[in-house]
Amino acid sequence: MHDIVDLERRGIPSMFVASGEFVTAAESQAASLGFPTVARVFTPHPVQDRTDDEMRAYADVAFDEIVAAVTAP
Repeated sequence: MHDIVDLERRGIPSMFVASGEFVTAAESQAASLGFPTVARVFTPHPVQDRTDDEMRAYADVAFDEIVAAVTAP
């Protein structure tokens, strides 16, 4: 989160991807860093035990939302 906030403050469009388990933690950390609106996309949890095909499916579902997050005004 620190890196994303730093990049955004430099004017570099940024966002992060995390699994849904971390929604509350991400919101809290973004707010504590003074950037509660940092762009984020959440995938299903867990990810560590997913197969390559399952991870590709997660990426396919999230792709449009990720692109929108870094290209939105």
